[in-house]
Amino acid sequence: MNLQYLKWVFIIALPIAILYFTYKNWDTEHISYNEEIRPIFNKKCIVCHGGVKKNGNFSLLFPEEAYAKAKSGKYAIIPYDADNSEVMKRIKSHDPDERMPKDKDPLTDKEIQKIEKWINQGAKWENHWAYSPPQQSVNIPNVGNDWAKNEIDNFVFEKLKQEGLSPSKEADRPTLLRRLSLDLIGLPPTLQETKDFVNDKSPNAYEKQVDRLLKSPAFGERWASMWLDLARYADSKGYEKDLDRSIWKYRDWVIKAFNADMPFDQFTIHQLAGDLLPSTPNEGIESLENRYIATAFHRNTMANDEGGTNDEEFRNMAIIDRVSTTMEVWQGTTMACVQCHSHPYDPFRHEDFYKLAAFFNNTQDRDLYNEKPHFKTYAKDKEQDVIRLTNWINSKLPANLSNIKHSGKALLAEKTNDYLRKLGFYRIEAESFDSTSRHIELWNNQKEIMQTTEGAYTVYEDIDLTNIETVKYRYQSGAENAFIEMRLGSSEGELISKVETKCSEKEVNVGWSRWNQYTTSSGKVKPTKGIHDVYLVFRKGKNFWTDLMHLDWMELQSSKIPIRTLPKTVQDSVEKLATIDAIATPIMVERPQNKARKTHVFIRGNWMMKGSEVQPDVPAILPNMKNYPKNRLGLAEWLVNKQNPLTSRVIVNRFWEQLFGTGLLESLEDFGSMGSKPTHPELLDWLAVKFVNDDNWKVKSLLKKIVMSATYQQSSLISKQLEVKDPRNLLLARGPRVRLSSEQIRDQALAISGLLNPTMFGPSVRPPNPTDGAWRREKSGNQFRRAIYTYWRRTNPYPSMITFDSPQRNVCVSRRVRTNTPLQALTTLNDTVYYAAAQNIALKMQLSHAKTIKDKIRAGYTHIFQKQPSQSKTALLENLYNDALIDFRKKKSTKAELLALTLTANTMLNLDEFLTK
Repeated sequence: MNLQYLKWVFIIALPIAILYFTYKNWDTEHISYNEEIRPIFNKKCIVCHGGVKKNGNFSLLFPEEAYAKAKSGKYAIIPYDADNSEVMKRIKSHDPDERMPKDKDPLTDKEIQKIEKWINQGAKWENHWAYSPPQQSVNIPNVGNDWAKNEIDNFVFEKLKQEGLSPSKEADRPTLLRRLSLDLIGLPPTLQETKDFVNDKSPNAYEKQVDRLLKSPAFGERWASMWLDLARYADSKGYEKDLDRSIWKYRDWVIKAFNADMPFDQFTIHQLAGDLLPSTPNEGIESLENRYIATAFHRNTMANDEGGTNDEEFRNMAIIDRVSTTMEVWQGTTMACVQCHSHPYDPFRHEDFYKLAAFFNNTQDRDLYNEKPHFKTYAKDKEQDVIRLTNWINSKLPANLSNIKHSGKALLAEKTNDYLRKLGFYRIEAESFDSTSRHIELWNNQKEIMQTTEGAYTVYEDIDLTNIETVKYRYQSGAENAFIEMRLGSSEGELISKVETKCSEKEVNVGWSRWNQYTTSSGKVKPTKGIHDVYLVFRKGKNFWTDLMHLDWMELQSSKIPIRTLPKTVQDSVEKLATIDAIATPIMVERPQNKARKTHVFIRGNWMMKGSEVQPDVPAILPNMKNYPKNRLGLAEWLVNKQNPLTSRVIVNRFWEQLFGTGLLESLEDFGSMGSKPTHPELLDWLAVKFVNDDNWKVKSLLKKIVMSATYQQSSLISKQLEVKDPRNLLLARGPRVRLSSEQIRDQALAISGLLNPTMFGPSVRPPNPTDGAWRREKSGNQFRRAIYTYWRRTNPYPSMITFDSPQRNVCVSRRVRTNTPLQALTTLNDTVYYAAAQNIALKMQLSHAKTIKDKIRAGYTHIFQKQPSQSKTALLENLYNDALIDFRKKKSTKAELLALTLTANTMLNLDEFLTK
């Protein structure tokens, strides 16, 4: 009977026990790791137990580490058993030596309860939302249909409804067109364009304006500005010397790519690996050139030309920058810290950084002064000169040389160089070295080498010395009895030539900065067959000279070459052809496999302390690369694969931020666990999926969808309710109202004043710069080109740009942080460009048909803002004009009225409604 009794007790008690423990462990509230636990760990724990530190051999960065035994031999987290989890004992302890966080404020009771429930519910780990691909079918909310113009509005309306808010009314047409025009092309509409829109009563009037602006050539100029911040584009190399860099062809390529609406996946692949794309039989020459020019994206890294620096060190610095930039631009991931240690907050291990670095470690560039490798092209006028000269030379070649023909326009610079070699003209520019000793520097606009002190050398790789008999050098020198040695393989290798140089100047030992004459010297070359690495070693004679010479070029000569048989007029034409300068753009080119570099982890980020060897790969938290080659091309294709969870989200967020002032996720550069939370996560995912699947990565389609939404077309006027509840417009209950970018402010002033020079493309220009008087030599008209064409020097950016928050572009910048400082007002009041714009507007006011000053002022205001000023504003401006007129007349100015109108116009250009959209 006792056994029977116990049996029934057991049967009844078991389910009760199960129910008890289930209730105890699960409670009624499910605890989400991402939503509730990760923020606590990131804020309070991970500094000591994460990627940087791993105190007690316990880390909360990866689940396998969090669940593992700690150094104490105990398990910090035991799923379903909070009571025996060491982490709970430590955070509940009252012993200061035991309690965690150590030497910090204890967790709150609420935080402790959450962690305890989470553990008892199984301590389920969740990957951060951004590392999971967006769902391919996001449900569009069925709300707000009466207001919505497209699907974006349904998402926005649902959020507003949740917050007890309503959308704003639509902006008036002049305001809306100004906003649209500034956003899409970076320029304000003309008066006629605004009148046409206001008077257009067709139902698709607004869409017609959108389509017109998307087709405008100015579209590419506006959006290239955004991309050049990401590409850290500049016209100089950075660091101490900050010498010029000819890379403007890349800037022009970006503009053209946006105008052509190049799909963003192709836009990505061309920039990261255009040189690795296979050629196709029908590929045009322009397409081939563009593929190479696009790779200059990663040649925008800074280069250190200071004498005595280690080229290998700064080559590695460039690779580190390329990894960080690639991950920030396409993955919205902050990787810079991972070069020294695992990521403090996100699941990226230290070695992940160097696996990514391995993709970029095999390129030919190596922080050389001359920035090789280059892609050479000709300006249009010089291209015609090349074709004309080669056609004439071809017509003069004898029958026995008829096989030596210029092969036409295809890759003209490369073909021309090959043509010259076939004719036997073998001139090597001194600055085209492949390596140097220390202290060799460039001179004369980087066209010659200098600091050729005793024992210094330059290296020229893969030089064909077959049949070469003599060498000729062109140089400047104030020294006598100096020598240039030609050696093979090393600076102490076999000596095959030694040429004595002479003083090119009227007096010996004149300072090198005063050398202005050139001379040549020649000497014999020991017969040598085959291709070799040639070292030019510079030697002093009996006397000591601080700088032996400035070398311009060397020419390898032979009596057996075709050019020797040609008439002198033809030889002169061949030499003239060789002196036509090509535009040399730094590009990415892969080293051959037999010269591939090995990649190692840098211990604590120190390039001199190498750890284990790694192979190219991507972080484990992201989709693998099993279907892609392990090179830059494979990486680029992986980045724009549909399964990549980040790229499409990051990119649509960037374009959204450009239109609304703030992204759907504010931290554009950081989609990780410490970044901002998206305000409209479903909308972000819907846009990302649509951008890839429906728009096929077309940026113009994405932008049209956004600007066609009712959300974008709302009035930007802010109610008292919104000012309290959503002052930053994160909920999107009104239209965007933000200060314009530095480029937009400048271009708008030039456009409205009628001074804007619409010329597109070409080398960067130097408008007047108060910090650099040399800029005043810029030819007329160029000073009023669009801001994107302004020369960008990293150590001294154009002042008005930097004042309005443009970055220096030393590194990739995802978003400009808007500031408000007195310097900005001083700039728009006094900068040459803004004063010239005000002066031109004043002339228009003076020459207008208005009879009174009041009417002239109103006409000027209407010209600038395309609306009539209020009576109070008119009165204020009129008073300003009258006060200024009295002052100028006191100074006996002959143009007092014009000057007073200029001051008034300048004031209008400083109004908030001019500087914001």
